[in-house]
Parts: sequence; C-alpha cells; structure tokens
Amino acid sequence: MKKTQSPRRTPLFEVRHSRIHGHGVFALRRIRKNTELIEYLGERISHAEADRRYENKAADDNHTFLFTVDARTVIDAASGGNDARYFNHSCDPNCESYTDRRRIFIKAVRTIQPGEELFYDYEISRDRADPPDIDAVFACRCGAAACRGSMLEAVKPKRKPVKPKRKPAKPATSLRRRGGAAASRRPARRRP
Repeated sequence: MKKTQSPRRTPLFEVRHSRIHGHGVFALRRIRKNTELIEYLGERISHAEADRRYENKAADDNHTFLFTVDARTVIDAASGGNDARYFNHSCDPNCESYTDRRRIFIKAVRTIQPGEELFYDYEISRDRADPPDIDAVFACRCGAAACRGSMLEAVKPKRKPVKPKRKPAKPATSLRRRGGAAASRRPARRRP
C-alpha cells in the first residue's frame, strides 16, 4: 500500500531584500490578527557583555540585533539568531513584540496580506547619556504617514513643574473642634 503525503503548508513568511533597510520579512500567505509569528532567538547575554561586544562600533552605526529582555538580559541575535532579527521597524507596524516568561515573541496586530513586509515598532529606549544627534543615528525610513522620524521611543513632552498649592495653616484648635487628627491623639478630659 502506498502512503500519501499530506500537502506541506506554505510558510508564513520569508526573508528577502527590503526597500526599507537591508533584509526584511515578507508574508507568503494571509496572516490573521494575533497570530504568533516567531520567537526572537539568539545568545542571551548581560548588558555589560553587550556593551563590550559593540564598544568599538561606529557611533553612527545603528545596525544591531540586540533585544533587551529585562534589566539583566539582552538577546544578541547576531550570535545564534533566527529570522526574527530581520523584522524591520515601522512607526505604523503590523506586528508587535511582547515578552512572556523572559522570552520575546513577535505577533501580528492586524490581518496581513501576502507580499506585505512585516514590521514592529522598535521603540528603542532613550538614555540621558545619548548624544544630541541620537535621532539622526536611529533615523526611521518607514515612510508611514505618521512617521516620527526615529526608531527611538517617542519623546515624552516635558512637563512644566507644578507649584504646590499652599494651604493656610490651620490652628490646632480648629482640628480639635472638628474631631480631626489632633483631637484623636489626645484623651478626652472628664468633667467633675
């Protein structure tokens, strides 16, 4: 008796040249909203090790495969990484990254049609020590209508310092009459 093979399902995506930047990830078939696409894999290292590995990198080179997991761990997809490292950034993404038990995954946030490039918003953290031209170093090329011009997280508007409203001091007698905090701390006097 001859065995029949079940037809192989078309993969969800493939890596190929991107008009945005280098390589990109493209849908090969329709991908439904909330479909988990891939886990971001690579060598798990400390932040100190990530800094050491890339300390000699040119200051204007934004190309990296590092993904911060938490305060202690970074995934370096340049070492043992998979196709997740080729997802490009967009300010109007069709995917998002999320963390589950210290593992990073990428999922679709809307239905994606065959041929579409898959993106997520990198939202790279800003640091007080960043040079003034950091937005130019991490310039965005996504071309979205609402592009913020940078792969870095959006600049938080500076809040004006709020002056506390000064309340006039209330004499202790007014607290006692109302049964406030001062009254509750003193035992009641008994009248003879």
